Amino acid sequence: VPRRVPAGCRSGVVEVERSVTAVLGQDVVLPWRYRAQEQEQVVQVTWLKRGPGGHGAKVAVLDRQHGEHVQEPYTGRVLRRAPEAALEDSAIVLRN
Repeated sequence: VPRRVPAGCRSGVVEVERSVTAVLGQDVVLPWRYRAQEQEQVVQVTWLKRGPGGHGAKVAVLDRQHGEHVQEPYTGRVLRRAPEAALEDSAIVLRN
């Protein structure tokens, strides 16, 4: 859920690709990086798949304290590209 930043406060920047090309049957990397400001820390990243009408279906939740949780039918198909990295680098690999 997006949070409002009080006026005058600075926040980091989310870096994503405007477009990602995938080949049917092959793995694809979905990049996501957060350039945090001083004393900011990412505690959770939620990946959603946008469906018809713009509604989002949860694919995976990456949580600093509770680990990774991948929803069906994505179990075994969604992996973090760099599992040892901090959540500020939460790119995922979508297999096949």
